[in-house]
Amino acid sequence: MAKLKWGMIGGGQGSQIGPAHRLGALADGLFEMTAGALDVDPERGRAFAMSLGVAEDRAYANWQEMLEGERKRDDRVDLVTVATPNNTHFEITKAFLEAGFHVLCEKPMTMTVEEGEEIVRTARASGKVCAVNYCYSAYPMVRQMKAMVAAGEIGRVRSIVANFSHGHHAAGDDAENPRVRWRYDPAQAGISGQMADCGIHALHLATFITGDEIEKLSADFASTVEGRQLEDDAMVNFRMSGGTVGRLWSSSIALGRQHGLDIQIFGETGGFRWASEQPNQVYYHKLGGRVEIMEKGEAGLGEDAQRLSRVAIAHPEGFPLAVANIYVDLAARIAGKDEGNLPTAEDGLRSMASVYAAVASARDGSAWVDARPPMFR
Repeated sequence: MAKLKWGMIGGGQGSQIGPAHRLGALADGLFEMTAGALDVDPERGRAFAMSLGVAEDRAYANWQEMLEGERKRDDRVDLVTVATPNNTHFEITKAFLEAGFHVLCEKPMTMTVEEGEEIVRTARASGKVCAVNYCYSAYPMVRQMKAMVAAGEIGRVRSIVANFSHGHHAAGDDAENPRVRWRYDPAQAGISGQMADCGIHALHLATFITGDEIEKLSADFASTVEGRQLEDDAMVNFRMSGGTVGRLWSSSIALGRQHGLDIQIFGETGGFRWASEQPNQVYYHKLGGRVEIMEKGEAGLGEDAQRLSRVAIAHPEGFPLAVANIYVDLAARIAGKDEGNLPTAEDGLRSMASVYAAVASARDGSAWVDARPPMFR
């Protein structure tokens, strides 16, 4: 099968997420990097793209130039990854979808719910794939939990406890660090800091694993470091459409926690516990039995978990391979195959609606707020 042509916007030299996308997209030989507009500095971006093997005429100064250049080509890129600052996601994603390109957008997909609904409508009208990089959903053992919940192996899900809390923004004198500053600046991050940056990953896992939707929520936000305009600590209670009760803690000032993404699922007849720092294992407790450790790569796992396991049992599969699994499912979807569990624009929209609901609740004394996007109510 011929490789799909792939282009990237943002994710330049020194980027936190850029290397993971490049490793992920190229890991399985399904894509080749053929175009890029990688940096806000045109010359630096062009030079870096060419150092990665992109031809000079497809190493673009900016995304507008890339859009115009690629749309005219017979060998145009099949997929565009948007890995730019949050406040540019909507404009770039919409423009490339309207021009007939498949798009993978970093999260959050948009800055507002209205923009999210517009992206959903645009993707549906274009007939193109619009995916969102909720890559934690692509770990094999997360897919295993999803399959077991769908098969009824833990009964009805009663409760979820999710965390995405770390301590890497705890320093009060870190205000001028550009990799930290933008996350608490409303002009660049939007109306939410930690919740929109990390909390939505944990919320997406809750909806992804259960196949359910967050219906309403109540939130309490705090900005604990002087000078921050947006929250660096968030507590959220949520209720799902199927009756599941959820609890979320997301923080960037939790000294002692490193990555800090984990989730527990409690059903009528069993429960799960998974942590991204130990992604190869799921702790599974069946009612009346002992705790069992399910291991990535072992016999008896579901089809999706086996399909996305890359290396032998007892060897770790980390973040770049989870991103690679998103690209595997993207390639299948672009080819018209209905396999995999790809996070789409609808997931991006639901996440943004949850962020706005959490902000509204926190401002209103933790009142309960409808968390569904208006177009899905």
